[in-house]
Amino acid sequence: MRKPVVLITGAGGEIGHGLIEQLVASGRDSIVTLDLNPLEPSLARLVRREFTGSINDARLLDRILSEFEIDTVYHLAALLSTRSEFTPVTAHQVNVEGTLSLLEFAQHEAESHGRPVLFLYPSSIAAYGLPDVETKHRVGRVREDDHNTPTTMYGCNKLYCEQLGRYYAQFYKQLAAEPHNHRVDFRCVRFPGLISAITVPSGGTSDYAPEMIHAAAKGEPYACFVRPDTRIPFMTMPDGVNALLQLAAAPRERLTRTAYNLAAFNPSAEEVRTEVLHAFPGAELTWRIDTKRQGIVDSWPEAVDDSAARADWGFAPAYDFAHAFHDYLIPTIRARYARA
Repeated sequence: MRKPVVLITGAGGEIGHGLIEQLVASGRDSIVTLDLNPLEPSLARLVRREFTGSINDARLLDRILSEFEIDTVYHLAALLSTRSEFTPVTAHQVNVEGTLSLLEFAQHEAESHGRPVLFLYPSSIAAYGLPDVETKHRVGRVREDDHNTPTTMYGCNKLYCEQLGRYYAQFYKQLAAEPHNHRVDFRCVRFPGLISAITVPSGGTSDYAPEMIHAAAKGEPYACFVRPDTRIPFMTMPDGVNALLQLAAAPRERLTRTAYNLAAFNPSAEEVRTEVLHAFPGAELTWRIDTKRQGIVDSWPEAVDDSAARADWGFAPAYDFAHAFHDYLIPTIRARYARA
């Protein structure tokens, strides 16, 4: 008999750390992970089985299928925004072809055990593409279906995968002679910039905010690559993880969409710098604008409308801007480097 488990791809990344810990804390300890690299020992001991390899390795996916009954997939594996711009073909292979492989994997599982497989997918504000800063200021809070014209490979990948998920959930093989009653239950959150006190920023285009904090706590100089007036939505990593778990637990009949905006606060880069300098008065935080990366951030909304998530499944972030910095980010990151 195969064993029913949760599968987490890209489990060693920023979101995966918190997700594994939260699942185990809630009593869901039957977790299987798939990542290119081995998990840190502290994470590895929390999971039932750890697979090391690519999401594009069909034989590895078949092996997982043969050993386990997957009832939930958290598909976190991705090539992030900055690196995707340098290697767009690889980004497509990982972000799109990898997601398609996982959706097919989940569909086969659903057909095998006669019920939908829950599929949680983190998308991004990179799925948006506003034409200029003036439009960005004018439109304010952007809804899910507006300005879906991304300017980055990562954003294109994410937007297309949102639509792939919607297809698998609602229209899979719609011309087949026999209807597919057990489609994938695809649910997606469109994350803003995520800020973690636990994991080090990994080079995302929105990472200028956490990079400021980590550099200041280490006593290292940091030159921010966006303008002081740059404004995009953010949320803390704990709120991001909780949102995934909350959406996973929501009754299917209450959901009106397959993809939902999320946000908690949207400070300017200067406001972030002010908070960091208040906590670390001696920090050397300057500006060195990277016009190319600035152009990407300028194409993202300064705020998003997340009313659908709040209405459909009760999304309510615990941290606003002040609490995120004063109660979570600053004290946790300060303690992290004090022990080093």
